[in-house]
Amino acid sequence: MKGNIEQVGISNRIQSLDVLRGLSLLGILVINMISFHSPFGYYNPYEWWKYGDLAVFTWLDIFVQASFYPIFAMMFGYGMVIMQKRSALKGISFYKISIRRLIVLLVIGILHAFFVWHGDILITYAIMGLVLLLLMKLSGTMLMTIGAVVYIIPQLFLSGMLVIISMIDVSALGDFTDIVALQQAETTYATGTFWEITQQRFIDWSVNNNIGGFIVYLIMILPLMMIGAGAAKKQWLEKANKQRKGWTILLVITLPIGLLIKMLPFYIEPSMSLQYVQDMLGGPILSFAYIAIVVLLMTNKYVVQILKPLASAGRMSITIYLTQSIVGTFIFYQYGLGLYGEMSMQTGTLLAITIFIIQVILAEIWLWKFKQGPVEKVWRLLTYGRTKIKGVEEK
Repeated sequence: MKGNIEQVGISNRIQSLDVLRGLSLLGILVINMISFHSPFGYYNPYEWWKYGDLAVFTWLDIFVQASFYPIFAMMFGYGMVIMQKRSALKGISFYKISIRRLIVLLVIGILHAFFVWHGDILITYAIMGLVLLLLMKLSGTMLMTIGAVVYIIPQLFLSGMLVIISMIDVSALGDFTDIVALQQAETTYATGTFWEITQQRFIDWSVNNNIGGFIVYLIMILPLMMIGAGAAKKQWLEKANKQRKGWTILLVITLPIGLLIKMLPFYIEPSMSLQYVQDMLGGPILSFAYIAIVVLLMTNKYVVQILKPLASAGRMSITIYLTQSIVGTFIFYQYGLGLYGEMSMQTGTLLAITIFIIQVILAEIWLWKFKQGPVEKVWRLLTYGRTKIKGVEEK
């Protein structure tokens, strides 16, 4: 009986983990779609989009923007701890395997960033994952506490500084629209050759991926991974049935606070400083509310079955993420259908949801026959070689 209970606990935990991954992939695609069909990083969306498109973006800005990548980051950390535990049970070197695994992920990210889409997150996750390895011997409480402090203190400081600057001089921060870069990106993706687009990808990737970007990721992505890893050590998902009160309290606190902060630019005159606060503070807080909602729903066995397709998408998270970029860029870049700059926000959002639904269906079909997604299979093969090591990776 004890063995059965433990097995059920593991199954529920993986199911919750994968549903959260699947949910995050939907939110990430909806936001990434904007960058697929327009130079999103170089313009002020509240000036770029008009009427119905602006209304759609406003809803996305409140409920989606900056609230789903934190979930993916935390689940990344959670998954690393599961591997750590299983490696210990098998008597296998967790650190040796993880370093190889993250290096392979780094290579996949490099190929993705420079030959598919510049907005890649795999490079960042691989590097931050390597840093996280240095902290994996810490307790769950220490990981979560340090992660929260490392995230909150810098963000509060930067947010306060930006707000003070904007209060002293409204025009000090200026308009963040970069006309020259915007026009170059728009022209290249719409009319350029594959090589020209590849060069543009590198330029766009370099904007946020430099020494300054690395420091930003240390206080933005790494802490979220630490919180996820700490939660895994404390088995927050495994013990959800026994901790419903705690998850309910988390939801009641984070949902109103997250929404309040995410709506700041809409009841106070919008500015770059408020948008920073909105994303860097409001986004992650709202993500905790989303996690709490999913975890509480997953304590119901009927909901578990309903959300199983979403879990299938989560099990193939890297495959789904990469195919989203491949399909998205093919639809809009010149070497594909060439629709760059010609799609509305409304249509783009509907397209993102449609693509994800198709991916979920295909994931369900694929996993009927195979245990892993195709990219996950290659990732595993390059990590372990031909050696068969069962039960180490969380599935």
